Amino acid sequence: MTPPPGWYRDPHAPHLERWWDGTAWTEHRRAPEAAGPVPPSPDGVSGRAKAVALTTAGAVLVAAIVTGAVFLGGDDDPRTRTGPTATGSAPAPQTSSPPPSSSEPPADDPGVVEDPLNGITFPLLDGWVRPENVAEDDVVMTTDGTYDCPGEGSVCRHGLVISRTVTGADETSPELLAKEDVSEAADEAFHEDTIGRRPYGGLESHQVVKAGPVAVAGRAGYLVRWRVTTAEGPGGYVQSLVFPSSVGTESPVLVRYVFDAGEDGPPLADMDRITEGIRSVTGAGSGGVGSSIGPAD
Repeated sequence: MTPPPGWYRDPHAPHLERWWDGTAWTEHRRAPEAAGPVPPSPDGVSGRAKAVALTTAGAVLVAAIVTGAVFLGGDDDPRTRTGPTATGSAPAPQTSSPPPSSSEPPADDPGVVEDPLNGITFPLLDGWVRPENVAEDDVVMTTDGTYDCPGEGSVCRHGLVISRTVTGADETSPELLAKEDVSEAADEAFHEDTIGRRPYGGLESHQVVKAGPVAVAGRAGYLVRWRVTTAEGPGGYVQSLVFPSSVGTESPVLVRYVFDAGEDGPPLADMDRITEGIRSVTGAGSGGVGSSIGPAD
């Protein structure tokens, strides 16, 4: 059973209360407040009767949550931590209108990866994980696992998604920036790494398979996608996506996608699914300039 909307103890900040909209945590928090007198109900029910009803409802809610947690699994199951639990504080009497429910995924949602410097989140699709032991800079997610590179190098990954902010460039057009970056993205991913090795034997040719405007997190962006052929291995795909940030100075955000083209590579449709799932972080601060790159040559 899903708990009703209300203020509950924040599972990530127990000294605060957080608004649960009935389906997900929002970014609204407050310090715990002592429960005051229950206000008279507009339907004529006495304050004492309303308090009894609230107490009874709270007991039923706690029992339902405890039962649900038993069926969902132990503490290692992330589903038991997505909503208010039996250890949270009881809902406080509502003395004012609740804050509006946010349509954006909460930053602690296990199904998303946050890039706080650029004020965006990415959906974490099946087969993708948060980066661990990754040499590349600014990686926000990778496919799960590694394999021996077909050419020089130690290990390769079937997929990477990288998020950066473009700074130090006079050009701000998402279309021009994306077209300038895709060549560099292909070279870095499939031609030669930062220490001079060629994990795929070098880049031999490319073909533009997709290019055009796209809406990203409510902003007008542009993407360019290449299919690349390498000397060794099945080759792959690179995509450069650029759109203005919705926070701070609105500097252009660059998202690079690097996919292997072999049968073990991620579905090419994941590029579109990840792009469509990019969202602005609710309540983002005045940032927006994350790891920066210089102007493309």
